[in-house]
Amino acid sequence: MKKIKVVHYINQFFAGIGGEEKADIKPEKKDGFMGPGIGLNGMFKEEAEIVGTIICGDSYFNENLEEAQAEVFEMIKSYEPDLFIAGPAFNAGRYGVACGAIAKYVKEELNIPVLTAMYKENPGVDMYAKDVHIIETGDSAASMRKVLPLMTSFALKLVKNEVIGTPEEEGYIPMGVRRNVFVDEIGGKRAVDMLVKKLNKEDFETEYPMPVFDNVEPGKAIKDLSKAKIALVTSGGIVPPGNPDKIESSSASKYGAYDITGVRNLEVACHETAHGGYDPSFANEDANRIVPLDVLRDMEDEGIIGELYNTFFSTVGNGTSVKNSLKYAEEFTKQLLADDVDAVILTST
Repeated sequence: MKKIKVVHYINQFFAGIGGEEKADIKPEKKDGFMGPGIGLNGMFKEEAEIVGTIICGDSYFNENLEEAQAEVFEMIKSYEPDLFIAGPAFNAGRYGVACGAIAKYVKEELNIPVLTAMYKENPGVDMYAKDVHIIETGDSAASMRKVLPLMTSFALKLVKNEVIGTPEEEGYIPMGVRRNVFVDEIGGKRAVDMLVKKLNKEDFETEYPMPVFDNVEPGKAIKDLSKAKIALVTSGGIVPPGNPDKIESSSASKYGAYDITGVRNLEVACHETAHGGYDPSFANEDANRIVPLDVLRDMEDEGIIGELYNTFFSTVGNGTSVKNSLKYAEEFTKQLLADDVDAVILTST
């Protein structure tokens, strides 16, 4: 039996080339499999084989989208694959976006089955879940062993054109597609049963989950900046030397609060970044690039703003969950409100 030919896309990290310092590498192809592809290929057994691996740096792909996409596509096309797999990307945002973008492009241009995998909060999910199948992963590579079997079995279903079950049955993120099915009980009875369970505070599963929209009302405009107290908050990971609060470089479980009373700029000897999602060299060279304390001190001197709050709050946005981010904000906002802060400047990377 002829093996199914598979092409696999991975980033610079999973190719073993390097981390952020190598995120700008251009696309390249390698015959055979590597990184997570070793596990995928082994699980395919005699049914399929990864014939080629395409590698591209996350920064290069996202900063040169059209050019990178075209380059990667030509490399994929050269193998004449029957199936294309990207990732898994877990909660790595730029990697997830790249996986989703190239999977969609290959699906449209080659008309072959495609598959990727990532964490539900990865921005790639919002952008591409309706276009390609995305197997749901945990928020880190710790879930690799659980994810790879799901990817291989589902990928084989796709390429064999077998019946695809529901997201709950197969493990993929919902694509917004609804199908009619026949069930034993009529809709009215099912609805009443669900209502009774809800009233009794029992577990039940709705047949029509509603989307949850995050609605944030804009704050009131500041009438006079020259009298306003301004605070600084960052997800760029700026911390004192040695990262005394041990804020994780990814999926942060905490934040830090740092006194800047009388400080005019974030000097090299006194600040660095703990962030693991971007090249830290420029932030370590001058932390004011992430937390613009120097500029705000000048604005304070010139009377453009009334006062700069004496503490800035910092965490790492790389892979950090929305739930944790909300928790941090709720905690330090209480302090800001108690100290009559009028506005916050939130910087990212």
